[in-house]
Amino acid sequence: MAHIEVLGTGGTIASRSRGTAGAVAEASAAELLAHLGGDHVVSHRDILTVGSYQLTLKDLRLIAQAVAESARNPEVDGIVVTHGTDTLEETAFLLDLVHSSAKPVVVTGAQRTADSDAPDGPGNIAEAIAVAADPSMRGLGALIAFSGTVRTARGARKSHTVAAAPFTGGTEVGHFAGGRLVATASTIHRLPLDAPTEAFDTTVVDVVSTYPGAEPVLLTAALDRASAVIIAGTGVGNAGPGFAEAISASTRPIILSTRVPWGPVVPTYGNGGGIDLVAAGAVPSGDLNPYQSRILAALLVSQGYHGAAFAERFARQL
Repeated sequence: MAHIEVLGTGGTIASRSRGTAGAVAEASAAELLAHLGGDHVVSHRDILTVGSYQLTLKDLRLIAQAVAESARNPEVDGIVVTHGTDTLEETAFLLDLVHSSAKPVVVTGAQRTADSDAPDGPGNIAEAIAVAADPSMRGLGALIAFSGTVRTARGARKSHTVAAAPFTGGTEVGHFAGGRLVATASTIHRLPLDAPTEAFDTTVVDVVSTYPGAEPVLLTAALDRASAVIIAGTGVGNAGPGFAEAISASTRPIILSTRVPWGPVVPTYGNGGGIDLVAAGAVPSGDLNPYQSRILAALLVSQGYHGAAFAERFARQL
């Protein structure tokens, strides 16, 4: 019998419909667990109760802080975080970056509200608890358990707005068959970074997308206020005329990612393509999508990394 601590943060899993006003996150972790059975000891705490589209970097830091507190508790064997699906991939990735314990931390949520005719939250929570209690899931960093599948937070993304199984990507490390968890793979969890401090709360990192006819005016505007900028480039990491010059003129970290859902950034083309962007100073994001790249960049900048030191630390996490 394992002791699992559930940390509630809100999201659809904690939401109830208010008629024409829409669904609102309001259920506590205790309410979400009230009708769950199981063989494990389950404790709970509420960290936040909001839709994940409302989260700030400060909120993400508070969630990471709560997970670290639970992990330090010798009586706790694993942690589950209930979370809205809109930005779950960002919070889960931050947890993965800074999680220094072998204890599993498992993030889950729901696509249907708690008061719907067929809520999926209870099943997802039950599976997340089972994952957090399973010894085979130790040492894998932060995981996402959703609709019968367990995957790493790194590389995962919400790829469908309404499907019951909305997450893809990452490395699948397990799935449920006949109500039992089957471990299917292992993965290497990179050395953790330092936990976010209050400086993380106010670090501004913007994402600028590229498209046919895009000019660097949005990039230069973002650089006027942001500590770093992510470029969501086309293809393997490209941008149109003027972007290389704007990157070269900046002293702030600029990360080159891609708007393509899958595949790495591989600088290949000149004439303003990825070769020129990297030569101008952009840091390739590898397999990280723009929004997980943003979380890593914000964490590093808030810890004082700039220039070559930033590029080296960013690359070390790829």
